[in-house]
Amino acid sequence: MRIRRSLIDLDDLTPRELRYIFERTEQFERTPPGPLLQGLGCVNMFFEESTRTFTSFNLAESRLGAAVINLAPKNLSLATKGETLEDTALTLGALGISIIVVRHHQPGFPQRIALAFDGHVVNAGDGVHAHPTQALLDIYTLREEFGPLKGRTVGIVGDVLHSRVAHSTMRGLQRLGAAVVLIGPECFLPHDYAGAGISVERDFDAILPRLDAIVLLRIQRERFVEMPISDEEYIAGYRLDERRLARVRNETIVMHPGPYNRGMELDDSVLKFAGWRYARQVHHGVGVRMAVLDFLVNPPAK
Repeated sequence: MRIRRSLIDLDDLTPRELRYIFERTEQFERTPPGPLLQGLGCVNMFFEESTRTFTSFNLAESRLGAAVINLAPKNLSLATKGETLEDTALTLGALGISIIVVRHHQPGFPQRIALAFDGHVVNAGDGVHAHPTQALLDIYTLREEFGPLKGRTVGIVGDVLHSRVAHSTMRGLQRLGAAVVLIGPECFLPHDYAGAGISVERDFDAILPRLDAIVLLRIQRERFVEMPISDEEYIAGYRLDERRLARVRNETIVMHPGPYNRGMELDDSVLKFAGWRYARQVHHGVGVRMAVLDFLVNPPAK
């Protein structure tokens, strides 16, 4: 079986390929690209609920002219009749499907499909492992604001341990030369996350004036058996609010991969802040995902 190019995480992309995807995103947002996937079957399999990712992939595939099929888990023989994942991949390939977009609670699930499927697989989020297209649209938003990211400092705040978006974003920012500061308590951010181009900071207030961008994360309560920190402790140390916004630089922007929880990682003052870029992130979701699909199916000449 011939294994085609897939996107499981940003490790799969070189800096040059990242820049190519961003260039295509800009082109596609400026001018509708036309039916670049005309005649190709695209299956979306979302084993976890999603609003932004599911909707934007559907829009991206439709605008590129693909034949879009949304398979709910209850309609998969994999879930109801004991079929193996490999057999499901074989079946979809035999039906002429060219692209599978998959979201699953199990880390490594998209990789297993990619190894068995003679087509392109896009990871739309797997467990706490990776979410490459969300990371791409977040990084694209940063580039829209600042241009090249080399020398910029991006702070990622909160439950980094359980954030697949943060894990992918860190990898992408490293490749583009940005400095990444991970901010949060030990229970959400082990010290060993520090590495090349990545530092760990516990004091949010101290680091605020140094940040070009702040990426806030939701506390993923569903990943914990018992919460290791109280809401009051987290809010006191890490919530972005009016008092902390007064400490950031004028050009600093604030982002969130969503969904955000008012009153927890941010308060309403953030939503009125001139540098709040959540809507831009969501807007770029369709363009970035069109660019990713086009890149996989119609790769640029080397």
